[in-house]
Amino acid sequence: MNRKQQTLLRRILLAVAGYAAILVFQKSGAAEALRTPAWLIGVLFLLPYLLVGREVILKALKNIRNGQVFDENFLMLIATVAAFCIGEYSEACAVMIFYQVGELFESLAVGKSRASITAMMSIAPEYANVEREGEIEQTDPDEVEVGSVILIRPGEKVPLDGIVLEGSSFLDTAALTGEPVPREVRPGDTVISGCVNGETALRVKTTKAYEDSTVARILQLVESASEKKTRMENFITRFARWYTPVVTITAFLLAIVPPLMLGAPAAPWIKRACIFLIVSCPCALVISLPLGFFGGIGAASKRGILVKGSNFLESAAELKTLVFDKTGTLTRGEFRVVGIHPSEGSGLSEEELLALAAHGESISAHPIAQSILQAYGGSIERARLGEMHETAGHGLAGQLDGRELLLGNEKLLKSKDIDFPAVKEHGTVVYAAHGGCYVGHIVIADVLKPGAFEALKALRAVGVEKLVMLTGDRKEAAEAIAAEVGVDTVYHDLLPADKVEQVERLLKEAKPGERVGFVGDGINDAPVLMRADVGIAMGSLGSDAAIEAADLVIMDDELSKLADIIRISRKTVCIVRQNVAFALAVKAAVLVLGIFGLANMWEAVFGDVGVTVLAVLNAMRALTPPSARR
Repeated sequence: MNRKQQTLLRRILLAVAGYAAILVFQKSGAAEALRTPAWLIGVLFLLPYLLVGREVILKALKNIRNGQVFDENFLMLIATVAAFCIGEYSEACAVMIFYQVGELFESLAVGKSRASITAMMSIAPEYANVEREGEIEQTDPDEVEVGSVILIRPGEKVPLDGIVLEGSSFLDTAALTGEPVPREVRPGDTVISGCVNGETALRVKTTKAYEDSTVARILQLVESASEKKTRMENFITRFARWYTPVVTITAFLLAIVPPLMLGAPAAPWIKRACIFLIVSCPCALVISLPLGFFGGIGAASKRGILVKGSNFLESAAELKTLVFDKTGTLTRGEFRVVGIHPSEGSGLSEEELLALAAHGESISAHPIAQSILQAYGGSIERARLGEMHETAGHGLAGQLDGRELLLGNEKLLKSKDIDFPAVKEHGTVVYAAHGGCYVGHIVIADVLKPGAFEALKALRAVGVEKLVMLTGDRKEAAEAIAAEVGVDTVYHDLLPADKVEQVERLLKEAKPGERVGFVGDGINDAPVLMRADVGIAMGSLGSDAAIEAADLVIMDDELSKLADIIRISRKTVCIVRQNVAFALAVKAAVLVLGIFGLANMWEAVFGDVGVTVLAVLNAMRALTPPSARR
């Protein structure tokens, strides 16, 4: 509880104590015995009223002076002053006390909601240890120039993005990703700001200025997240702008028309008008809606999901179609050897075929060659190799152990008139021929991320009806991955522009109220991420393209968090709708009862403060991420 909240609590407690003492004095007969005049009782009740309601009165007067007359402070001031004027002293004082109790609850709830965001804000580094002429100098991160060498001691935050020069350690990325598993870094690896260094000191060369670093960009997005309002929030804002003047005028007419037109006593109708004003305060709606969405953003941040605005959280709740980029999203984006197949007549084992291919590919820097060398892992005997040359679009040709060695695609072997069986496997097939004879083939493919199938199954469980994959791969490879991961539709042989066209077509086919989301790795998918209703960047720790283009950024590589964010968004929207329905229903009921004289001030207090407190408490449920259904 901050100082402002503590001050308000003290005022409330003092006002309650004073109110109770005056009420006992009035109801016990002491006031009558001492022949205390009614106006003096009113003055006594005015003391706790002014003590607890001072800020409300000052805000209302300040807003009136600035031309912003109609708000909840104005409604509360007019209602309570009118109640005092007709002799309802205890009720007027009680209304102001309970109103401030509601304000305190709202303030505490907002503080708790902000605490989940503050946890992410704590990633901001306080200083950087810069090496200057052999000395370590502590300075502000925003004063460190690009290319400087910084020292990150154990337990310190990484202040700037950079490359490790010396030292091996583990970085705690939990504040960014929500994952407890640390990430190992060695010389040559990149580090990003906001992580916490483990047990070994690191010397790092900075690659970005602080304002361009990962931590600065994330903090900027977190701070501005509440500025992007949902459709419901915008509606309530517009609604309150017209609603408050209308209810004020209605209450005024309710107070004067029956006495003037029908000759009815004025006091009962003024009391009904006061009840009308108190109940009509839109606090429950104005506070609980943004609080609910803010809580949802906080719940997402606990799971390592960065939401760039509550409007995107609302859209995520309506996702019915999810489109995936393949490479780097559903798959690792790394070529790996997935099959080694010696021919029956070659007499080679799998290990021997791999060694033969590795020796030939050792002269190439192609990713396929590097994947074969990585799978082999042994030493290359250069003496066995003769002259080798590489032909783009075909492969490698040369000498191994004094005999011709061919490593490449079908075109290469056909050009040498070598017979070989056609291979129908997904991935890239490297055919091998040695000494003029086909000796086998090696299959290289991009492998699925762990848990990809389960993640897409979880998406279906939360209500996503259509899963689509887009890729530039050839048909066979694309369909094999699609079958393995479980998508409904796959589009292959696509260029980047073709992916945008496919997403636009899906957007046109979507039914009203249904959203289309795109999930990409955030590096080369920016156009599609921006075009979809909801752009989701995966595995984008430190990716500028993702943070700029996407609406939601999953800060690690966990596909399972896609279902998490949909659960969080739908829970948040459900809570917000509950609050709207509950608040409007209760207020409408008390308003009608008040007009016909069937509701008193205490029921009016519940219709305003009670409903607000219940709505706020309900909104706080959005802070807790929902558990996955099994």
